[in-house]
Amino acid sequence: MIPTKQQMTTARTLGVALVAALGLASCASYDDEFATINSRLDQLDTKVQGAAQSAEAANQSAQQANQRLDALEGRVQQLETAPPRKPRG
Repeated sequence: MIPTKQQMTTARTLGVALVAALGLASCASYDDEFATINSRLDQLDTKVQGAAQSAEAANQSAQQANQRLDALEGRVQQLETAPPRKPRG
């Protein structure tokens, strides 16, 4: 039996529908994978933001310590250049 033109068109349409259905089914699994990846990226972003905040706090503490050292440096130089004191007694 030789397929008619209508049967060939129907078969072609069913083939295209089957390929499309398989493609959509695979897209659903990709959606799950993308959701998992996005979730992991969000977690990493949160960790990076926390690390950046910690680094900023450490930087501020270091700057404050440097300011205190600068303030003490003048006093140390003053004491080093002052004439020696006479011992008591």
